Amino acid sequence: MNFKFSASVAAVTLFASALTANATELRLSHQWSTGDVRHKVAQMVADDVAAAGVDLDIKIFPSQSLLKAREQYKPLSRGLLDMTVLPLSYAGGQQPAYNLTLMPGLVKNHDHAARMNESPFMEAIEGIMAEDDVIVLVHGYLAGGFAAKDKCITKPEDMPGLQTRAAGKAFEQMLAGAGASIASMASSEVYNAMQSGVLDAVNTSSSSFVSYRIYEQVSCYTPAGEYALWFMYQPLLMNKAKFESLTEDQQKALLAASEKAQAFYLEEAKKEDAASAEVFRENGVEIAEMTAADFDAWRALAKETSYKAFVEETPNGQQLLDLAFAVE
Repeated sequence: MNFKFSASVAAVTLFASALTANATELRLSHQWSTGDVRHKVAQMVADDVAAAGVDLDIKIFPSQSLLKAREQYKPLSRGLLDMTVLPLSYAGGQQPAYNLTLMPGLVKNHDHAARMNESPFMEAIEGIMAEDDVIVLVHGYLAGGFAAKDKCITKPEDMPGLQTRAAGKAFEQMLAGAGASIASMASSEVYNAMQSGVLDAVNTSSSSFVSYRIYEQVSCYTPAGEYALWFMYQPLLMNKAKFESLTEDQQKALLAASEKAQAFYLEEAKKEDAASAEVFRENGVEIAEMTAADFDAWRALAKETSYKAFVEETPNGQQLLDLAFAVE
């Protein structure tokens, strides 16, 4: 009796294992809430792959529920995580070249960002990823701008004397070069810092400006428009070996879903900038615009500060920078 029972359990276990073997599950981790555009991109890929009927399931772990925000690239490269949506500059400590994906004045606007994604520059970045056993499924940049309590910020001459929070090391270098005093803090701390007078100005993403209600503390906002300084590359990545282990049908379904999601990502990124400007306007905040001359002035300053430091710190840094500049 006991033998028969054990044999039945073994048969059921074997059958369950066979079913599991037929359906591949991928784990995708990211740091954002389910309402964020980056989660929506991941969910779109997961939904389309599921609808393709190729026995491939993508399980999403949002809001740092699986891994902390800055602790995802290394597990991904080691095959301990299958997929992630990640600001690539977070991995700049492992690969200094990635710092070029959050560099002031390198990308002018979203259409320029889309051209960057299809350029020899991005091919070079992807080559570095491949060495870490990582591939890109969905390219995407999100933009940001400036806001200040008592004035508008559009050009370097607007910065002297301002206590400023900058989004990333390269921006801190550039803004310090313009005469600002730098206060390093997370976006979530900006509101209280402005309210208490610790901070005069801030540089961050369009989505953070809205989600942290910065419009309640400033008099002027310079959103990303035809020209913007702050663009951060935030792709959907996958472990290369894991992708190659999938069946041909699964790979095709994943690539088709990713292509569709990339087009969605670009359009939504543009909408976020416009939506943020509207929220600030509705709350009585003046809206400023950066001109081509302003952008050129910032880029000239970045060449003497951020770009110079990047080249000094990064193997093949000048070559990568030249590839980026070659994208019109």
